[in-house]
Amino acid sequence: MKRKLVSGVAVLLFLMNVCAAQAPRVFKSWVPAEDNTVYALEGQGWKDGLDLYYDRLPQRAEDKVRTAVWNLSGNSAGLSLRFRTDADEIVVKYTVRGVLAMPHMPATGVSGVDMYAKSIDGKWMWCAGKYNFNDTIVYRFSNLNKYDQHVKNTDYTLYLPLYNSVKWLSVEVPEESLFKPLPVRKAAPIVIYGTSIAQGACASRPGMAWTNILERKMERPVINLGFSGNGRLEKEVVDFVTEIDASVYVLDCLPNLIGKEYRGAELKKRITETVKQLQRTHPDVPVLLTAHDGYSNDETSAAAKESYEQVNATLQEVVDSMWKAGVKHISLLTKEEIGQDLESMVDGTHPTDLGMMKYADAYTKKLKSILNETGGNTVTTTPVTQRRDAATYDWETRHQEVLAYNKTHRPKVVFIGNSITHFWGGNPEARVKNGSLSWEKYFEPKRAVNMGFGWDRVENVLWRVQHGELDGISPGYIVLMIGTNNLQLNSDTEIVDGLKYLLQTIRTKQPDAQILLMGILPRRNMEERVARINRLIAAIPGEKIQFLDAGKLFLKPDGKIEEHLFSDGLHPNQEGYEGLGALISQYLKK
Repeated sequence: MKRKLVSGVAVLLFLMNVCAAQAPRVFKSWVPAEDNTVYALEGQGWKDGLDLYYDRLPQRAEDKVRTAVWNLSGNSAGLSLRFRTDADEIVVKYTVRGVLAMPHMPATGVSGVDMYAKSIDGKWMWCAGKYNFNDTIVYRFSNLNKYDQHVKNTDYTLYLPLYNSVKWLSVEVPEESLFKPLPVRKAAPIVIYGTSIAQGACASRPGMAWTNILERKMERPVINLGFSGNGRLEKEVVDFVTEIDASVYVLDCLPNLIGKEYRGAELKKRITETVKQLQRTHPDVPVLLTAHDGYSNDETSAAAKESYEQVNATLQEVVDSMWKAGVKHISLLTKEEIGQDLESMVDGTHPTDLGMMKYADAYTKKLKSILNETGGNTVTTTPVTQRRDAATYDWETRHQEVLAYNKTHRPKVVFIGNSITHFWGGNPEARVKNGSLSWEKYFEPKRAVNMGFGWDRVENVLWRVQHGELDGISPGYIVLMIGTNNLQLNSDTEIVDGLKYLLQTIRTKQPDAQILLMGILPRRNMEERVARINRLIAAIPGEKIQFLDAGKLFLKPDGKIEEHLFSDGLHPNQEGYEGLGALISQYLKK
């Protein structure tokens, strides 16, 4: 049989297709240290006056703190970069100044990076990357999901090395991809002054350091001032700690204060003077003191057990004395609350990932209690962020706009809700305004603020209330209308329980305000269920809470919605907002 001849044209076309298929992708780079448009480096107490971009202390500290502390401050422990992209591939390239690994800690923890994604519903997700440790370290994250439901991009957090110093770093995505660095959050951080355990030893990767786990669990910035072997409650370091306006100061230095030279009076002095120093500059900021977490060989080494028991007894004595003297805003995290055991340490001292999680869980529980940010055991009672309406507005940005507006305008009426409230009108101003005429007519004269966020659920409002949106103001009335976005996900009981928990939180923040609890507005094809839930909601009210069901305005005699009052069967139109505004205004006395 004769072989068939392939034409030259066919061969040429084949080769062109192969070349096209094998053509390397073109990437664009973001170098944070060279970007003057946005500052996206989270976890840094100072962004000015630094020697190097990724340092943890300003350059003026070099002549004030001990050399060991200064050198360790160049490690990027606790620092992270946040960005938004629709890329299916992200490549991180960087160089470092120190050794890549240590005998008791792998290169992925000492010198590696770690990336997490966040869903539009506020769920954290870990990203697995392939890495190559050479003069230039490369992490490649491939086959990333480009779409999260209807939002066509994802928010990422990139944690930096725990025990190495970053000299240069770039983040690369395919040239056609959207890429947006996210500015640092403005919320007051949790500031942690501690030892190697706080710095991150011996997490297998940066995201597993307990301070970074805590940052994800608390949804708050965390500043890591852990200095390996050198967390000694020194005034020179505390001077710098006091420069940071914190939500809480955490002092976790006892593992570095077990030597004979620190025992007894000297340790008491250091603990007492550090607390006094913090409270002189920040008298209303809580201080959390942490006990030594022990050693995993304490049952086989009497000396090890004695060493931590002595310092813990001293700490307890000092804290008891402060409490007895009436010192406020002082809390203690005990060894028992941390709960380490013989399986949770690498070398008897430094936590494994399991030990890091024990630390993070203990701190989360304690700090949520201190900051009144506790949650329940269900979805609707667990505070969480969201980004479900990213095409219309940025949820995090609007949160900051609400905080700024409240600070400057001191509203007397607060509206809290989802898109039905958000797109009504008023300030902070929204891109979409479907009922601005009625808002201006009924609520502008009453100094109302619009704290509606599109696509919010009960648990998202809970997060916002716990993170400052009702702080620093004294409204006479709070109008709460939330729950419709929970209908397709949660049971009637879950929704009602979430509302009860949210109302308790609101009452804690604003004990004197009158609360107008609105029933869920009727919506197309869900009229019966909404009516049933509203009967349950009506049974909630307590002191200074009044229930108001606006359903009668929007329903026909047969129980179906009046379509002409809605734009889409869910959101009122101008006429619908007019009726709703007139009804609510009757309950808002001057």
